[in-house]
Amino acid sequence: MTVVEITVTVTVTAVFWGAVVLYGGSSLWWIVEITILAYGWEADSLTEVGLTDIQVRILTVDSASTVQVSVNSLPEQIRDITVIAETEIDIDGADVHVPPEDFECQAQRKGRAIEWARRHVSCNKEYVLYLDEDTISTNFEGLPAADVIQITERPLRTDSWLAYLCEVFRIGYQREQRGFHRLTYPLYAWGGAVAVRRELENKVTWDVPTITEDTTFIWRAASYLNQQGEQLDYQLVNGQFRNQAPLSLWGLINQRRRWMSGTVRDIHRLPRRYLPIVFTRIITWALSPVIPLLSALVFLYPGIVLQNGLYSIVSVGLFGIVFVYTIAGMSQCRTRPEAWLLHLVMTPLTVVLHAVGALWGFLRPVSDFTVTRKTAECTSM
Repeated sequence: MTVVEITVTVTVTAVFWGAVVLYGGSSLWWIVEITILAYGWEADSLTEVGLTDIQVRILTVDSASTVQVSVNSLPEQIRDITVIAETEIDIDGADVHVPPEDFECQAQRKGRAIEWARRHVSCNKEYVLYLDEDTISTNFEGLPAADVIQITERPLRTDSWLAYLCEVFRIGYQREQRGFHRLTYPLYAWGGAVAVRRELENKVTWDVPTITEDTTFIWRAASYLNQQGEQLDYQLVNGQFRNQAPLSLWGLINQRRRWMSGTVRDIHRLPRRYLPIVFTRIITWALSPVIPLLSALVFLYPGIVLQNGLYSIVSVGLFGIVFVYTIAGMSQCRTRPEAWLLHLVMTPLTVVLHAVGALWGFLRPVSDFTVTRKTAECTSM
């Protein structure tokens, strides 16, 4: 081999193996989270905080019909229900508040509405439970007494089958949340069903410029308590509240772009020791379809990388873990048996679709976003 050929081979090998190491590291960390770190993830008592000690706040733009379904799903013991909307709407069983146009703060969009409500909506409850407009509560009896309580989700299918399949895949990956109670800084939060201790909320506030206000709040809350010599008490409740999958693939892609953009923009709020974990997750999420592509190239062009046989075995094994995410998602979402084959067969495509928006957000982060629209009609599988 010539010097040029050797240089090319070594460079290609470094790139290919580098991708495998990054993806493998993320996969290994996920396994650690769902096994070792997840030990004891279920709270001893899920009803330490009774329903009468919770104020529910539902965030919406103007979707009265969707919000009404969510309000109707709440237990009748919850009397304190407020809706924070951008326009006046009528909702039975809830008080509706509209932040005035002249209200100014650093927070934007949903965060602005939450911050206005924190300042101006009366609350004498110990906890505030934030729900998205389409969040349907199920078997809700109370909360553990923690600083932040995340409730798990189950997607409902709307107009796009592929968007729904992507959501099931995401839910499978998010099984890692079961290990977040052992982390000083939980890696992310789902704002569609998250409860916060009112006292902590008033100290941390939502008043920062971000497009991922839920995750940013939990990072800032952890930082605040850390400065006080305390650790954030985070609990995950397997309540499986129902929420809608995006209505279209375009909506899903833009949603993922916003999530990735917010993570990239706010990552400076994490301690340095967390950066390798988060950066690895960012890269592997955005570039997850690259692993099967590289495996195919190695198969088609033997000798393109050094240790070709070992690389093929490792890369194929790592690609197989995406099917584990799908299986975990199907288990969490209680997918009907007749749909299992469809989910597994479509996994390679859902991986790509789940990654497109993330890659877009990584390469071209946004500072604003389009609200993901919801519908009053949806189904489950």
